[in-house]
Amino acid sequence: MKLSVVIIIVMILVSRLQAEDLQQLGGIDKSLLERISSDYAKLGDNKGIVNIVTNNEINALSLNREKLIQHDKLMNFKLKAGGITNQRSSGRCWMFAGLNTVAPDVATRLKTADFELSQPYLTFWDKLEKSNLFLEQIISTGSLPTTDRVVDMLVSDPTGDGGWWNYFSDLIQKYGIVPLTAMPESKQSASTGAINTLINRKLRADAAELRSLHRNGTSIGSLRKKKEAMLAEIYKLLVFSYGNPPTEFTFRYEAKDSTQVLPKKYTPHSFYREYVGGSLPDYVALMDNPNYPYDKVFQLELSRNMADRPDMTVLNLPIDKHKTYALKMLLDSQAVWFACDVGHEHISDSGLLAKDIYDYSGILQTDFSMSKANQLAYGECSPTHAMAFVGVDTVAGSLPAKWLVENSWGTAKGDKGFWYLYNDWFDQYVYVTVIDKKLLSEEDTAKLSQTPILLPMWEPFTTAIRKIGN
Repeated sequence: MKLSVVIIIVMILVSRLQAEDLQQLGGIDKSLLERISSDYAKLGDNKGIVNIVTNNEINALSLNREKLIQHDKLMNFKLKAGGITNQRSSGRCWMFAGLNTVAPDVATRLKTADFELSQPYLTFWDKLEKSNLFLEQIISTGSLPTTDRVVDMLVSDPTGDGGWWNYFSDLIQKYGIVPLTAMPESKQSASTGAINTLINRKLRADAAELRSLHRNGTSIGSLRKKKEAMLAEIYKLLVFSYGNPPTEFTFRYEAKDSTQVLPKKYTPHSFYREYVGGSLPDYVALMDNPNYPYDKVFQLELSRNMADRPDMTVLNLPIDKHKTYALKMLLDSQAVWFACDVGHEHISDSGLLAKDIYDYSGILQTDFSMSKANQLAYGECSPTHAMAFVGVDTVAGSLPAKWLVENSWGTAKGDKGFWYLYNDWFDQYVYVTVIDKKLLSEEDTAKLSQTPILLPMWEPFTTAIRKIGN
């Protein structure tokens, strides 16, 4: 047999083996393509749907008109909310939502209709605290390789904008608060992308230096001395970007009756004591995550922005209890901080959050349904945004039909900055509420004494919590 014939036979055998290997590996071969296309052909002539979908925006095509018509803006209970805030191009929603829960009380004490607390002031300290926490974590993990999962997560975003309720509450108790007039927004606080990139670059360089020193046997004490010099550099960058945070300021304002209130000097802590009372209520974070047992307490690893504060703990309760306690809190004249996935089933122009407001299945002839547990477990949904409940509509029955939400996206989105969140959307996309402990039942209060179950920093829910900030 000629050599060329042998080569051809070998090539044919190899190609057949490769085809069999592809099938065994689950590849898309010709027979599978034929079956898929045959199944589609059985659906009949879909030219009309193809023409419609390829030439139009899917949300507009899928808008559920019947559900839209049922929507109304009526609320039978509303708190006196302050002016709508705007986080602009930053991921500080958790901070804005936190300030939105205390600003109405401050405005009431000041007897003024419209008042805003300084977000840049807290942002400055949040960035400094996150930088210190990052460097401390780098020191404590100095013996681990850079390929280690923990180190990889640490350096992925050393001081991003994201945060959580306890970030906010820890900040104002440590640093106090100031009115926006005492430290207004800067270009960098309103659009944080550039300065975040530069600070992260600096911190990663610092991390490399600290780890090198650790490998060379430098003591923890000496590493911390080096860290202090590094923090001084970060502080300088923050002052350049946000301005110098005031240690004392003069505050003057006009009351509702147009009375000019005389100027008065404050420190951030004296202002906090006078207008917030010097301390927040004893708040408890409730979680609804069906992937974990209810009535248990969980601790989310590295869910903090300060090195000397504990990680956040949450009590996992079914969503109906979240509604019960949120309603109690509103009727107690307290706004409710909550975390949700705002990217699903909403109409931005009218501020509507309603499940099935888009009928994707009807248009695309595909079932897109997922349970809340699977959405969380497989990354379809996660807590991405924080807002505040400031009203509720209970006329339809004992449980609320919908909730009034104060957002931090300015007045151009939603209904002049407010949103209407329906009960079925609450069920599917609300994951955390922060509740005044005094409103919990005795049974649920007793559950808080459990030893927390640790959820590691790479667990999907824990990872998402640190990134709340849309």
